[in-house]
Amino acid sequence: MIEWLKRVSLFDNLNDEQLENIVKIAHRRTFPAGTVLFHEKDLGLTFYVVLAGSIKLFTRSTSGEEKVLSVVNAGESFGELSLLDGRPRSASAQTLESTSVLELSSQAFMELLQSHFDITRGILSELCRRLRQTNEQVNDLTFLDGRTRVLKNLITMANRNGKRDGQTISMHMALNYDELAQLAGVSKAVLSDVLRELENRGVLQFGINEYRLNLAKLRG
Repeated sequence: MIEWLKRVSLFDNLNDEQLENIVKIAHRRTFPAGTVLFHEKDLGLTFYVVLAGSIKLFTRSTSGEEKVLSVVNAGESFGELSLLDGRPRSASAQTLESTSVLELSSQAFMELLQSHFDITRGILSELCRRLRQTNEQVNDLTFLDGRTRVLKNLITMANRNGKRDGQTISMHMALNYDELAQLAGVSKAVLSDVLRELENRGVLQFGINEYRLNLAKLRG
């Protein structure tokens, strides 16, 4: 289990002994696709580390319209904010596929932070990264056109979670078209037009729950 935790950016600065302390307070669980782990406004009592699979974080408007904020993949974590500030969840979380996670309860997690400054420092660093990412998303929605936002989202996901082989990056994709459009902040029609254009140019190739990005043709 320690080898799994070493892949989590939140714990980059921790040694094996410190990671063992995390393992001692964590519980491993596996959920089928479509499982809602928590809803927006719920009280935050659990912090999650994704071991395998993927989870979407999303909100709903008063009219019921869904907006995907981000996708959390293996080696990433979520749910810390509610544990740290004591406020309700800012978004809902739902598995996109069969997903395994480590769960850490609020009380045990806070006790861990109090006794291990390196863990606290790592979390602060991760939260700063996410704040910068949120600021960048707001900037993108303000200044970038729909085509550029779609392309930037695909490249970002490929860089974060893809596997590179020469000039090709393969990326597992559990999002459907509606969810991918929400993530990019565009309509489904705009998304379809952009993906069709990229596929025709040979920049993108689609398989079952995956896509491949050709960097050479992207730069061409």
